[in-house]
Amino acid sequence: MGTALITGASAGLGLEFAWQLAGAGHNVILVARRKDRLESAASEIRAVTGVNVEVLPADLNRRMDVLKVSRRIADDALPPVGLLVNNAGFGLKSSFTKNRLIDEERGLNVMVRAVMMLSKAAVDAMTRRGHGAILNISSMTENMALGTYTAHKAWLRAFTEGLATELKGTRVTATAVLPGLTHTEFHNAAKMRTDMWPGWVWLSAEQVVEESLDAVRRGAVICIPGRGYKVLNAALRVLPRSAVRAIAGSHTHSRQRKGKP
Repeated sequence: MGTALITGASAGLGLEFAWQLAGAGHNVILVARRKDRLESAASEIRAVTGVNVEVLPADLNRRMDVLKVSRRIADDALPPVGLLVNNAGFGLKSSFTKNRLIDEERGLNVMVRAVMMLSKAAVDAMTRRGHGAILNISSMTENMALGTYTAHKAWLRAFTEGLATELKGTRVTATAVLPGLTHTEFHNAAKMRTDMWPGWVWLSAEQVVEESLDAVRRGAVICIPGRGYKVLNAALRVLPRSAVRAIAGSHTHSRQRKGKP
């Protein structure tokens, strides 16, 4: 892989991707909004692994910042990016009917527009170089009817599958990973309660990243970490959409009764 560029790399899955890739000897480029957190993570990774770590602060809600990251991906004068991990994302804190439009637009910009722009830059550079991989972080919720977050994640899965088809024969691959509930900072940042689900349904960030990187190495298009979630995904895909909507509605109403936003 050479050098991997990871968005949302200052915490959660993004930071775990950085550690595992660096631990395997790959140089990494860390992308996130907060320069201080990136610099802190970079110092630790350098000290432990000895690899080269670049810090690239960027707010992927801003088109100019996305273009800055795109230029780094395309730059042949610097160590080439062999793996792009589109990980940046966040949970919208309320339903579409209650959210502010500006927050909905930010979610769309970060989880859809930025992924499309960075993937385009990566496809152009990687196909020109003759190798590379793109890893997009979708979600198990992509098959559910739970508002715009799940819609963004469904777009990510469909986009990745289409991209993988177009890239066939180029030695460039595209993989979408669909994690289930995972222990990271994501749920706290979204002000989501975690006690609604039993402990056995939770995955570790380490497992999700290990299975995701293994899928990239194998050239797999879809990765669903955890045996239980593989079964759940298969069940959701055969259920009638009316049943999926009913399940989503029950979950939403339960959250409202318990005082969740």
